[in-house]
Amino acid sequence: MTPLRARGRTLGLDERLAALREAVVVAEGRLEERLVAQATEVHERAGRRLGLGSELTVVALAGATGSGKSSLFNALAGLELADVGVRRPTTAVAQACVWGEDSADDLLEWLGVPRRHRLGEADPRFDGMVLLDLPDHDSIELAHRLEVDRLVRLVDLFVWVVDPQKYADAALHQRYLRPLAGYSSVMVMALNQADRLDPVAQTKLIDDLGALLEDDGLQGVPVLAISAASGQGLDDLEAVLAERVAQRRAAAERLAADVETVVASLDPYCRPDAGKRRLTNADRAALTDALGAAAGVDVVAEAVRKAHRREAGLATGWPFTRWLRRLRPNPLARLHLGSANPESGRTSIPAATPVQKARVETALRRIAESVSAGLPEPWPSRAREVSAATPATVLPELDRAVAEANVTDGRRPLWWGVVRGLQTLLAIAAGIGFLWLGVLFALEWLQIPRPPLPEVRRVPVPTVLLVGGLLAGLLVAAVSGQLARVGALRRKRAAEAKMRERINAVAEEGVIRPLEAEMAAHDQLCRALERAAG
Repeated sequence: MTPLRARGRTLGLDERLAALREAVVVAEGRLEERLVAQATEVHERAGRRLGLGSELTVVALAGATGSGKSSLFNALAGLELADVGVRRPTTAVAQACVWGEDSADDLLEWLGVPRRHRLGEADPRFDGMVLLDLPDHDSIELAHRLEVDRLVRLVDLFVWVVDPQKYADAALHQRYLRPLAGYSSVMVMALNQADRLDPVAQTKLIDDLGALLEDDGLQGVPVLAISAASGQGLDDLEAVLAERVAQRRAAAERLAADVETVVASLDPYCRPDAGKRRLTNADRAALTDALGAAAGVDVVAEAVRKAHRREAGLATGWPFTRWLRRLRPNPLARLHLGSANPESGRTSIPAATPVQKARVETALRRIAESVSAGLPEPWPSRAREVSAATPATVLPELDRAVAEANVTDGRRPLWWGVVRGLQTLLAIAAGIGFLWLGVLFALEWLQIPRPPLPEVRRVPVPTVLLVGGLLAGLLVAAVSGQLARVGALRRKRAAEAKMRERINAVAEEGVIRPLEAEMAAHDQLCRALERAAG
């Protein structure tokens, strides 16, 4: 037994069936179709059987040709209802005998049993019992064997009738008993024709049959020595059947065993103790770095830095050379980013290179391995499938994410305006000094006496204005350039942070959530199976 079924049962059958249905929904499309179909069939069959009521108990007499099950059927009914023969199969179609006044027509219609007998005034101990005489499970007729296989899936209580010659028949044990290893509570073994054996032989055969049942995984199955012909042991068999019929639990126990079997078949796909798997910060950082490289974050961040330097130069640079910067294209405009193309969701960032795509795929594989570590198949494969399909959907979103990151808000530092005003004043001063000196030069050339010049420490004021304005402007431009370089690096880091934030959102939506959805499906399956196990 697995840990899921090591717990004591606390949930009712209805709740367990609801949990099984939840497990089927989760497993569909993820686990083997055969197992999902089996679980679906059990759920639907259980719902139908419960809908027909548990006041009736369907008991099936099953056995090989010549085992005497039809004779036992007649002996329990007290009437010659079934044809008896030993040379060839005589039970071609299952027939039923119903004890009590309750109508079993709907149940028998569902069972597909056309031959029916009612014993309304018979032994009240069996009130509510529907006894079936099945065809021989080893019949030479394929249709007979298929009919047995069909009804074995539907009946509430099995009575396997064996004889001293065929009790160890491999066909019985391998085809039926071993697959029914979880159905001990709804099974009885009847060793027929026991009157042909002496007491020692009876004891030996019963012990041997019990050992075979243990090997089949059936513990605690009653093994009764009977004789349909002489009546030996029939009282014991009747007592067992009467007790099971009176308890009205056989149907529920059979269905519970069906659920147990299905849960056991699905359990290998569930490992609830593997719940420690979580994405590490290193996994997330590696994915973001890989996606960022594929999205051209470095290219855009560098463009932001250069664009800031360009704008700063235009605002605070030396006025006499400032116009040269306008000849250089705006790096952000070339990428269709920033205010150059505010409404567009498309950029001109270069497409990801094969190396960058390979880096993304590597990061995705590592994340898939991380989230599915310790889980059984198919969950690692499911994680790899999700991660493998991710680039086709995520990479196109990266361009939009960068475009919407608002890498530049268009605001200019206040000090740019102050410096721009200062540069304007210095340029005006230099211009005045230049014009003043030009006038003095003209007067000198025309030999017109020039007026006295004001001086600053013996330096003419026009010269101070010209030289001072030019030198001060160059100095202010140099200092502003250094400050702009610092600001450009800060803008670059801010742009990188914004783009990484948008890329993280893309990764969360397009990568992390689909992977976590698969892992959540595993956890949901485990919880559903745990509840279905009761």
